[in-house]
Amino acid sequence: MLRNEWREPLRAQRDPLASDSGRSRANREEHQRWRKRTWLGRFVSTYGWRAYALPPLVVVTVMVIYQTITGASGGTPVATEEVHGPPTIGAEGTAIIGAPPRGLTQFDADLPTGILPDGGPYTEAGERTWRVIPGGTPQVGTGSAKVFRYTVEVEDGVDTTSFGGDDAFARMVDQTLANPKSWIHNPQFAFTRIDSGEPDFRVSLTSPITIREGCGYEIQLEASCYNPAYRPVPGAPQEPRVFLNEARWVRGAVPFQGDIGSYRQYLINHEVGHAIGYQHHEACDENGALAPVMMQQTFSTSNVDAAKFDPDWIKADDKTCRFNPWPYPIA
Repeated sequence: MLRNEWREPLRAQRDPLASDSGRSRANREEHQRWRKRTWLGRFVSTYGWRAYALPPLVVVTVMVIYQTITGASGGTPVATEEVHGPPTIGAEGTAIIGAPPRGLTQFDADLPTGILPDGGPYTEAGERTWRVIPGGTPQVGTGSAKVFRYTVEVEDGVDTTSFGGDDAFARMVDQTLANPKSWIHNPQFAFTRIDSGEPDFRVSLTSPITIREGCGYEIQLEASCYNPAYRPVPGAPQEPRVFLNEARWVRGAVPFQGDIGSYRQYLINHEVGHAIGYQHHEACDENGALAPVMMQQTFSTSNVDAAKFDPDWIKADDKTCRFNPWPYPIA
């Protein structure tokens, strides 16, 4: 029978009876004994090619664990730069911030987007005194530049039962300021709520009539503001006060197309933004983008409208933004 060389073992000799058996083969047993003399040799002998693949796998595993814990990523980084101009932290002054400029006559008070929408009842006029809601919070944020102390207050005469009561209002303020998408995303800022002593500012839910006295009423639309030098009565000590208009808290605003909860978050972030040093309003920067939180979204998200009541800072172009309640919505 003829032999088929393609079916023979690769290491077999062509002629087992021949005196010349070809090149000598390595002594496997001796080689294996040599490999097993060290722990590395024993490891390689046991796992073969897998031993060489293990170090890269260990490196990859460590990187994955590190990225999971720290949130680091090798992809496109999340933007952490400030989305607003630099604040003037600790600025001293008496000017009301956030109110329309005095003497402005070009603004049309019938601007449809500025009208208070229909909705639930609110208190027209309170008593021009405020009750401090009891409770405090630990510090939230780093506060490398400033740790702001604030109180949460409700004007006497304002009934909060229709939206959860005083405590619900305080929780909304606390939770908004503690959100990573709020101002604490910037390590300069930190907040802590107190209920006694002197705060840096008072977050105050206030009736529209008292707001007009505290913020001005040059433009006859329901607004909110920050008054750094508010005095409830002449000669009284100054009370830096963040005025949140109860009419807006209950009914929201036409141009802000989000739900009422999102609008309340915007109202807190915007007016507290003035209190921590952002003194000016901002324009829509890119058509169709999210509006800056320091844009007056209560009145409009369009630069054409915004320029009418803030001509010193807003240019009337064709840009219109989408509503946005957060300083750092991408955080």
